[in-house]
Amino acid sequence: MNSPLHGGADCAQVHAAASTLNRRSFLRTTALGALTAPALRLVGADSPTRRYRTALIGCGWWGNNILGEAMASGVCRIVGLCDVDTRFLGPTRERVLRERGDQAAVYRDYRELLDRERPEIVIVATPDHWHPLQTIAAVEAGAHVYVEKPISHTLEEGRAMVNAARRTGRVVQVGTHRRVSPHNVSGREFLRSGKAGQIGMIRAFVHYGGGPEKPLPNIEPPKELDWDMWCGPAPLRHFNGPTDLSNPWRGGIHPRGFRSYLDYANGTLGDWGIHWMDQVLWIMEEKWPRRISSFGGRPVKGAPVYTETEQTSDAPDHQVATFDFERFTLTWEHRQFAGNNAEKGENVGCYFYGTEGTFHMGWHQGWKFYPADSAKPVIEEPAKLNEPDQQNIRELWADFLGAIRTGSRPVSDIEEIHYSTNVSLLGMLSLKLGRSLVWDGRKEQVVDDREANRHLRRAYRGSWKYPKV
Repeated sequence: MNSPLHGGADCAQVHAAASTLNRRSFLRTTALGALTAPALRLVGADSPTRRYRTALIGCGWWGNNILGEAMASGVCRIVGLCDVDTRFLGPTRERVLRERGDQAAVYRDYRELLDRERPEIVIVATPDHWHPLQTIAAVEAGAHVYVEKPISHTLEEGRAMVNAARRTGRVVQVGTHRRVSPHNVSGREFLRSGKAGQIGMIRAFVHYGGGPEKPLPNIEPPKELDWDMWCGPAPLRHFNGPTDLSNPWRGGIHPRGFRSYLDYANGTLGDWGIHWMDQVLWIMEEKWPRRISSFGGRPVKGAPVYTETEQTSDAPDHQVATFDFERFTLTWEHRQFAGNNAEKGENVGCYFYGTEGTFHMGWHQGWKFYPADSAKPVIEEPAKLNEPDQQNIRELWADFLGAIRTGSRPVSDIEEIHYSTNVSLLGMLSLKLGRSLVWDGRKEQVVDDREANRHLRRAYRGSWKYPKV
C-alpha cells in the first residue's frame, strides 16, 4: 500500500485501505472500548452461566489491577493465586473472597497451581524474567494467557512464547493496553488517514526527574519471601528491598524496583519503551528495524555498585537509541533526571513528524496535532482512562475474552508484541555492546555478529531450562 503515511496516494484511497486492513482490530477494540462494566458481563452470552476458571500468578500491585478487571467482567471464577511473597498472597486471597466470594487456593509455586487447579485463563503479572517460563507452562497446561509486557528478558524467549501459543492454539494477550485506549485508537486512525502527511521521523520519549543513587544495604530477605524462587532462572543477587511494605517505593529490587536491575529486566527502554515502540509498529504497520544504534549511561546516578554488603541498580539513567526502518527513522530517549519542564507536552509519548504537521500521542492528555500551517487550528482529543490505574485494562480484558470466545487473535497478540519487545531489547543490546547492529528480522539474527547473537539468549540458573525456540 502506498499511503500518505509513507508517501504517494490519495487520502480517500488510503483511508479505505486502512479501514480494510484494520477492520478486525479497530472495529473490535472500538466497540469493546465503549462497553461499560455491566456490559462486559455479556461476553460469552451464548452461555450465561459460563465462568472461566481463572488464576493469577504475581499478586502485586499491577497483578491486582488486572485481577480487578477479570473479576468485574463477571465471567471469571478465581480458582488460584500464586506469589512467592505471602505478604501479597494473603491480602489478594481476602480481596477475591470479599469481592467475588470465590475460595481461591493459594500457591508459592506456579507449577503446582497449574497442575492442581487446571485453570482456563492465567494472568502472568510477575517480574519480566519470569514471563516466558510461566506463559509457556500455562498454555501447555491448556490455559489462555494474559501476560504483562515486556513479554521476555531476551529475544529468543519471546520467539519460544510465540511458538508455544501457536502450537497449543491458546490465546495469549499482552498487557499493551494502549492499543485499546480510545485516544490511541483514534490517533492511529488520524495518522493512517494521511492527515499528518508522510511520516518521516518519530521521536519516542520518557522523561522523569531523579538524581544520584546511593547504595542500599544487602539484607536477609523477609521470612515471608522465597527469594531463591523470586530470582528463579535469573542470577541470584543479594536482597536489598524494603522489609516494610508500607513504602514499597523505597527502593531495592523487590517489590517494585526490579526493572532497574538488568538481571531481571531491561531498564526504562525495556519497561516504558515497550508501550511506545509498540505504538510505532502498530501505527506504522512495521515489524522490525533494519539498523539499531544506542548510547547512554549513568553519569548522574553514578557507576553501579555491587558488593557483599551493598548495591545499587545498574540500568542506565539516560539512553538515546536510533532505529532505522525502511520508510522512517525512530528515535528513543529517556532520562531519570531533569524531568521535562522545559518542553510543552507530557513526560511520555511519541511525536510523529509528518509533511502536514506534528502529531503528539500522549497518555494523560490524549493526543494533539500541530499543523505545519500555523494558520490552521491545533486538533486534539482528550484521553479516556479508567481508575484506579489511569489505563485501559478493562477494554483489553474484554478484547481478550472476545478472542477466547471467537477463536480469533487478540488486539495485543503475543506475536505482535514479540516484535515490539524486540525493538527495545535490540536497543539495550546495542548499548551493552557499544556498537550498531544490523538486524535480519525474518531470521531474527544480527547480521555478521556472532557475539551479538550470543546475547539473544542467556544461560538459566540451576535446574531451570531455557525454553526451546
